[in-house]
Amino acid sequence: MGPTISELTLAVITAALFAIIYSLRVLTILERRIMSMELNIQRMSLKILKEEDMILGKLSKKSTRKTTKKSTRKTKKK
Repeated sequence: MGPTISELTLAVITAALFAIIYSLRVLTILERRIMSMELNIQRMSLKILKEEDMILGKLSKKSTRKTTKKSTRKTKKK
C-alpha cells in the first residue's frame, strides 16, 4: 500500500529542513561575497585618498614656490 500520513508528514518536515539548510548555505555564501566586496571598496578608497593627498601636497608645494618667487623678485624703481 502507499505511504501513510505519518510518513508523508515526516517527508514534508525533512524536505523543509533541507530547504532551510540550503537557504542558510546560500546566505553564508552571499555574506562572504559581500564582505569581500566591502574589503575591495575599502582598499580602493584608501588608494584614492593617498593619491589625493599626494596631489594636494604637490599643489601646495607649487603654490608656495610661486608665492616665494614673487616675493623674492625685486621691483625696479623709476
